[in-house]
Amino acid sequence: MSSIVCYALTNDSSKEGKVDTMKIGIGDLNAKVGRNNQGIENVMGVGGLAEVAHENGANFISFFLTNNVVFVLSLFEHNDIRKYTWALPCGNYENQIDHIAINIVRKRKLRDARSSRDADIDSDHQLIATLK
Repeated sequence: MSSIVCYALTNDSSKEGKVDTMKIGIGDLNAKVGRNNQGIENVMGVGGLAEVAHENGANFISFFLTNNVVFVLSLFEHNDIRKYTWALPCGNYENQIDHIAINIVRKRKLRDARSSRDADIDSDHQLIATLK
């Protein structure tokens, strides 16, 4: 499954014809991106949950480098309980495999991003919340 969410101002906006477009990718990517961001600091922080990236994570890191997008959850350091986005229903295994990606020029506008365990959404996935 693939999801790309885009936003642009409407034609009736008051920005004098300037279109402010932001691309956001959201999805269950099944990608562990790890914590080691040496050489890729522009697309990934050190706030990942896994120690190292696995194959899906490495593929997405390459994609993000090519397309100038950043892994939002990796930019902010939190306790592990605020990093995991998926858990086995039995509760004995947690992982960070769901991600939000934004254009690299927008990352400085974010103040925080983390998983939110507060919402009861009847899923083994956690919601991801960002603050701008």
